[in-house]
Amino acid sequence: MRVTVKLFATFRKGRFDAEVREVPPGTTVARIVEDVRLPEREIAILLVNSRHADRSRELSDGDTLSIFPLVGGG
Repeated sequence: MRVTVKLFATFRKGRFDAEVREVPPGTTVARIVEDVRLPEREIAILLVNSRHADRSRELSDGDTLSIFPLVGGG
């Protein structure tokens, strides 16, 4: 199945903005995070099809996973 993975802000450095991936059925958000090698502690928001999702969410064909890092500032 095909899913689109979108990275935002600092997660894009040295990676990609968006890419379509072929993944097996039953793939979870956690598996994608692991495959992209994102630091778990730096992830702030996970969205699947523009709705909040947790790491255990199984993805479906055609889903879009958006991953946002923590934002610092002052």
